[in-house]
Amino acid sequence: MATLQFIGAARQVTGSCHLIKTDTSTILLDCGMFQGSAKTEDLNAKPFPFNPHEIDAVVLSHAHIDHSGLLPKLSKDGFTGTVYSTLATHDLIDLMLKDSAHLAEKDVEWQNKRRRRAGKSLIEPLYSIDDVEALLSQRHAIPYGEKLNITSDIDICFREAGHILGSAIVEIFINDQGKQKKLVFSGDLGNDNQALLRDPETIEDADVLLLESTYGDRLHRSLPDTLEEFEQALNNAALDGGNVLIPAFSVGRTQEILYYLGKLYRAGKLKQRQVFLDSPMAITASDIYRRHTHLFNEEDSAAFDVAIKKDWTEWLPILRCTRSTDESMEINRIVSGAIIIAGNGMCTGGRIVHHLKNQLWRSKTDVIIVGFQVNGSTGRALVDGAEHVNILGNDIAVKARIHTLGGLSAHADQKQLLDWAGNFKKPRPELYLVHGELDQMLELQNKFHERLGWHANIPSAKDEVEI
Repeated sequence: MATLQFIGAARQVTGSCHLIKTDTSTILLDCGMFQGSAKTEDLNAKPFPFNPHEIDAVVLSHAHIDHSGLLPKLSKDGFTGTVYSTLATHDLIDLMLKDSAHLAEKDVEWQNKRRRRAGKSLIEPLYSIDDVEALLSQRHAIPYGEKLNITSDIDICFREAGHILGSAIVEIFINDQGKQKKLVFSGDLGNDNQALLRDPETIEDADVLLLESTYGDRLHRSLPDTLEEFEQALNNAALDGGNVLIPAFSVGRTQEILYYLGKLYRAGKLKQRQVFLDSPMAITASDIYRRHTHLFNEEDSAAFDVAIKKDWTEWLPILRCTRSTDESMEINRIVSGAIIIAGNGMCTGGRIVHHLKNQLWRSKTDVIIVGFQVNGSTGRALVDGAEHVNILGNDIAVKARIHTLGGLSAHADQKQLLDWAGNFKKPRPELYLVHGELDQMLELQNKFHERLGWHANIPSAKDEVEI
């Protein structure tokens, strides 16, 4: 008898991890990091609620850290199996996990300085660069649409999810006592409005469906309205002469933003004369996007595809990529009237926090939020209208104008989730909502009942069900 246990992203957005056990195999769907408040992030240091030595394989839906970030810890703690992903995800996790290890080591170094002064015992990072290198040697890449046997009784197949480059809907085929059972994991489903990537593939049959619910309680603004709001915000900022800060996830949101800025520039509608991409990881991720243009939505991005074959500045000539810390610091010292794109997307770390510290209290500053903000994050506080936020230990007044562009989200909204799931034929699969906050899940659960007469289960962490 095959079972499914919900380890992470159960009634919360981050920490995606699901455990599947059969009579002879044990695999994980994702092994993600918890992100948000300090209390939430403390979960990352806790022991896994399973034995890493017993995991035969990990099937990775995509490269975002809340889906991949604990893989090196898993390997460090005894996992010796294979991590299966798409080809683009294979490339991206090299970048993202090394960056994660670097940030963890820097954070622990800073904390240990304070602990020494306080006479406390020192702490260690979750994992090191060496742990990441060990994990990366366990990767195996699979093209979209190719069915592969990964254990004696489990086959997998990746389908396009349209969320970020390489993101996948995962089909799991389990041979259980002479019968085949099929589990479908949506991963993170993409917003149909994305310019660069293809829409999520349609799937029609399954016995069990795990469906993300990040935006289960809302609808995105239309893309034309969103782009008009984006352009208006940029124009107003240009009139004031202040900087525009865009906290962006290095993989996905950054590349979409560069695409739209390039369109405005080429149409003569971009008033700013400088755009800074102030994130070494986003710069490298953008180069990886250039290597995988065959995955782009050709209908919407043909001109873009041609332009970036050489370099992103072919598409957006006023773009300047700042890799070094000195270059980043220089932006805050001398630059005004510019657009500054920096990580991370939830404003909980990275270079964006330094820009916010220096500019959030200025009334001429504009901050444009383009991605989901988890509870407990600085980005969520800004979206919710906080008048003060704590940044790097400093109380900062929020005088800047805050814009939230939900239409540029990389996640499907409520209608898109319902439409995609509505393609499953009757008898419909047993449905479980994951990767969402409880309020969003409850609203989506209600909509499934009203619109489709389909009961959506909302599991808690550690719940276990039969497949």
